[in-house]
Amino acid sequence: MTTENTIPNLTLNNGVVLPALGYGVFQTPPHETAKVVATALETGYRHIDTAASYFNEAGVGEGLRASGVGREDVFVETKVWVSDFGYEETLHAYVKAVAKLGLDYLDLLILHQPLATMFDRTIGAYRALEQLYADGKVRAIGVSNFQLEDFDNLADATEIVPAVNQIELHPYAQQKPLQQRHAELGILTQAWSPIGGITFYPGFMSGETDDTQRSTLEDPVIGEIGSGHGKTPAQVMLRWHVQQGRSAIPKSVNPGRIAENFDIFDFSLTDDELDRIDALDTGASAWMASAEMDERFVSFEIPEA
Repeated sequence: MTTENTIPNLTLNNGVVLPALGYGVFQTPPHETAKVVATALETGYRHIDTAASYFNEAGVGEGLRASGVGREDVFVETKVWVSDFGYEETLHAYVKAVAKLGLDYLDLLILHQPLATMFDRTIGAYRALEQLYADGKVRAIGVSNFQLEDFDNLADATEIVPAVNQIELHPYAQQKPLQQRHAELGILTQAWSPIGGITFYPGFMSGETDDTQRSTLEDPVIGEIGSGHGKTPAQVMLRWHVQQGRSAIPKSVNPGRIAENFDIFDFSLTDDELDRIDALDTGASAWMASAEMDERFVSFEIPEA
């Protein structure tokens, strides 16, 4: 199974190409990361997404080397955590990331989320990304969890339009105004929680459970569409992302699920099916920046390599 015959590519606003379907390692224990990354690459994935705050960048690099897949054939993406925001701090965050990954360059480096109440540090961090891009140390730069107003504030103080904004995006949280803004600015929409994991792990953001929370995996519309194609709800949702031109980053440590999530390129959703999934949007998103979040997260330090 090869990416050339299966995964469609997406072209970023600077001409860099990435596979539309990636493999994510959020919440993957560091001691398991190398094994599951190697499994994902053997399955056919060619885009790996990690982050400094996941504490498993070293495992990603180890898995990449163990897989035998050439470095130039894998698109590696990681994120700068907010405690490393600021110009000099973010330049050093890059040094830490490539040392842990064991790489000479990054394909995509993004800011993990905006510091809403300390946006000057966010600006400094993004200017550092611009410098890293100018120096050829990263092939593309971007952001994550940015909202509409964040792009205005960023544009006022920086030069390069982000290539990517990675956001919570699944059938129940489609963030349509934000997707429209991405389209206007030439920013690729990249989905975290693309199969709605945040809906079937209650309390993921707040630490509290909610018995009324609905799971995308149990949605009757998605289930009916999947039955018609002989596919699972997860496969239907990933196909929905890819057909609509988004980058999707599913995660799993189960080899069977890793393979299942990859097996979405032998069927297509009809326009009516896409519309039915689009209609499931609740207009809500679990992730929202706040002063409390800024204060809590900025003290969460990333260790040296």
